[in-house]
Formats: sequence, C-alpha cells, structure tokens
Amino acid sequence: MTPPPSDPVRVAALYRFATIADCEAVRDQLETLCRPDVRGTLLVAHEGLNGTIAGPAAAIDRVLAGIRGLPGFAGLDVEFADAAAMPFHRLKVRIKPEIVTMGQPDLDPAVNAGTYVAPADWNALIREPGVVVIDTRNDYEAAVGAFEGAVQPNTRGFRDFPDWFRTEGRALLDGPNPPKVAMYCTGGIRCEKATAFLKAEGVQDVFHLEGGILRYLETTPEADSLWQGECFVFDERVAVGHGLTQGSHSLCRGCRMPVSEAGRASPRYVEGVCCDRCADDRTEADRARYLERAKQVEIAARLGIDHVGAVLPDRLKD
Repeated sequence: MTPPPSDPVRVAALYRFATIADCEAVRDQLETLCRPDVRGTLLVAHEGLNGTIAGPAAAIDRVLAGIRGLPGFAGLDVEFADAAAMPFHRLKVRIKPEIVTMGQPDLDPAVNAGTYVAPADWNALIREPGVVVIDTRNDYEAAVGAFEGAVQPNTRGFRDFPDWFRTEGRALLDGPNPPKVAMYCTGGIRCEKATAFLKAEGVQDVFHLEGGILRYLETTPEADSLWQGECFVFDERVAVGHGLTQGSHSLCRGCRMPVSEAGRASPRYVEGVCCDRCADDRTEADRARYLERAKQVEIAARLGIDHVGAVLPDRLKD
C-alpha cells in the first residue's frame, strides 16, 4: 500500500563507481535491506551501484547505512528529495553489465574520471571564455531544461554518446589550444562516466558537475542560477525545479515522454493516451486500450492502491 499522505516520503537518488566482486550477494543484501517499506530501482554491476529509492526517512537511512558499509562505498553519493506520495510502485534490484549503459566495457570511472566541480563553483567554470559545456543526457531530457549555452548531442540514449563524440563532438575541441570541457547530467553518474570516456579518447582537461543538476538546483539560489527550465527525473514526479520542487511537466502514458503545459493544451493531447509526439503512431485499438488503462489507474488512485500502468518503464533509464 502507498503510505498515507501524513507519512513523509524520502526519495534518494544514489550511485557510486566502485568494484563489486560478488554482484549476486550484494543484490540479495540490498533486497533484504529495502524490504518491506522501500521501493524503487537499484542496479548492481561490477563497476558499482546506481538507483533511486523512496520510503520513510528511517527506512532510507537504514538502506544507505547498509550500502555505505560495503567495501568501497563509504563515499556513496546521494541526492535527497521529499515527495507527497510514494513515487514508485515496486522494488527492483537487478544485476546489469553496467550501472549506466554506455557500451564501453573497458572504462574504469572509479579511477579515470574527470575532475569534480562543486555546484558553488559551476557557474564560474562554465562562464570562462572558451569552455565547452556538454549535456550528456538524452534529447527528451534536454528539451525539458538545460544550462544556457550547453552543447546538445541530441542522443536517444547514453550508449549513443560515444558515437556522437567521435563523429561530431571531437570537432568542438579541435585547435592548437584545446578548451576545457564541462559536462553535466541529472545526478552526476552519466557525466562522470562520460569524462572517463573523453579521457580514454585523449581529452585531459575534463570536468563534471558533482551531484549533477539535482544538487545544483537544490543548493543554488534561483536568482544566481544559470539553469533554464526544469529537470526531468525518472520517477512519477516527472520533473523538478529549483529547490527540487515538483515541476509542471506530466508524463504521456502513450509514449512515456514528458509533456509541458503547452503540450497538454494541444488538441492532439489526450490524457492517458497520447501527446503531440506520439499521436500519429496510435491506432484506434491503441487509443481504446490506453483509455481503459487510464480509467483503471484513476480508479486505483481513488481506492489508494497501486496500478502498474503508472510505472515509468526501464527503457527510459539510459
């Protein structure tokens, strides 16, 4: 059952690159730590841990203490937020080849990543003349919000980033005096791995935003911020703004992509069915099926129970 509104829900987005020798044992330990009152997704790989979980504050503290007790995880990076209701419908702890899929198995971000830049120092870095700022997120995320002046690779998934850099991105750095490269992503994990990739490609002056956009939005006064728009997040909050307050975007239940207020005003937008992005791809049978699913989700919400039709799919989590 979803916790009643009076119960606070703590959301913790976490990751760390550190070697895990026995992924099966760590998976089992994490499942035990989380049950019965923590939900979300945790990914386990030999390169480390990644995931977002939610539950009562005491339960989240219990899980984090257990993770920090694992060898190499004392410095676990965590971003916290509060939610009005449980944003996840189940617990999933899965073993994967990578905790964030780039398709570059020889990278070792725990050893070869670029230089962390604290949010308090980020504005000064990206304002330096000649610094190339690169958004390592996907195209639909960048459409929700981005740092002003950032290069947008417009990739469909993180595994497309190496090809983008080798075919287009490297040209940004050509010249007798290679510029600094500043990279960012939602919570820090993708840009950290991307800096390791650039260093493997011979780029040395590479920096990444510590804690990602989420920590920047949490700690930077809005009046001083260089962030424009909202930040897409991979849960039912959909997007957040400064102070990590819930944003204005919703999720299209047809294509599972973020929809802005302007998008919801479109005559092609149908709640629970489709948006401008996917309206032409839906048959009448699809529409009927999605409408029925939306109806069942609404009924479940009124009854205070979970419905799997509202769950954000794993395919968006690259």
